[in-house]
Amino acid sequence: MGETLITFEIGANPPPRLDKALGRDVPDDASLSRSRLAKLIAEGAVSVDGAVVTDPRHRIAEGSVVEVTVAMAEESHIVGEDIPLDVVFEDDDLIVVNKPAGMVVHPAPGTPNGTLVNALIHHCGETLSGVGGMKRPGIVHRIDKETTGLLVAAKSDRAHHHLADQFAAHTVERRYLAVCYGLPDQNDPRLRGIKGTSFEPGNILKIQTFLGRHRTDRQRQAVSFTAGRHAVTRSRIVEGLGNPACAALIECWLETGRTHQIRVHMAHCGHALIGDPVYGGRRKLSQKAIGEVGVEAVAAFSRQALHAATLGFEHPVSGEFLQFEAEIPQDMRDLLRALGS
Repeated sequence: MGETLITFEIGANPPPRLDKALGRDVPDDASLSRSRLAKLIAEGAVSVDGAVVTDPRHRIAEGSVVEVTVAMAEESHIVGEDIPLDVVFEDDDLIVVNKPAGMVVHPAPGTPNGTLVNALIHHCGETLSGVGGMKRPGIVHRIDKETTGLLVAAKSDRAHHHLADQFAAHTVERRYLAVCYGLPDQNDPRLRGIKGTSFEPGNILKIQTFLGRHRTDRQRQAVSFTAGRHAVTRSRIVEGLGNPACAALIECWLETGRTHQIRVHMAHCGHALIGDPVYGGRRKLSQKAIGEVGVEAVAAFSRQALHAATLGFEHPVSGEFLQFEAEIPQDMRDLLRALGS
């Protein structure tokens, strides 16, 4: 297997630790993330002034000559599969796709193939430059199997590192369209009495809690106010559905991106998503309000009515802000029509 030797000098006023100095001074075109550099140090692939250094805390001085030996990216153990993809944007560093319902993002014990990653490996082929030393797409965020919509994946280490930082800093714009039970309106006194919920100007519902694994069902997430990960969701009503309104098309946007966040938060405030098999339950909506066709459409809708409609982020190389939109999928359009939209 081939190797590449990257040689560079440590600049002025370096951080005291080797790993941090390398993260600052390694050439951008080397496409080495901080996590990849940490692995290379541990593997003995980094030398300073001719001596191999494996301690990431090693003190390093200005003017030191660093050599990093990088093995060519290995082929991934995940097999590429010829699965059709709806590609919204693609260049040398990243790819944005519109994921259909029913597709898992990453292989796991229960779903070893047929995933988005399998499809991306086949689609990208030799244009994958290697993430973490492996020719595979860098998954920096996920959407649930039955949720549709936009997802970005990195094709290079430099893009993976930069995109991951943006998601960690919550600077990525993500907006979802969903159909929920009831009307999450500020005039509903019940909503104001639910812990963690409040309203902002413009009838914007804000839900702020902690989220963590359910105590008895490990497949579920649960709201907490004492433990877990901080989570903030905002939503607004796009359209009330029914006469009188007994459901709504809502737009949700995330300040944080936790597992099942929108689904759990909307269920917490009494406005679960229609079709959600885990958090939604099977509620009966008024036939008087939505008619027999509407009642049947809600009963037949077999996935959470949730679509990742907008995705915006800074391009990891050009610095340009990119924003993408994905039309609401046909099954949700049919549901909305049946509910009188």
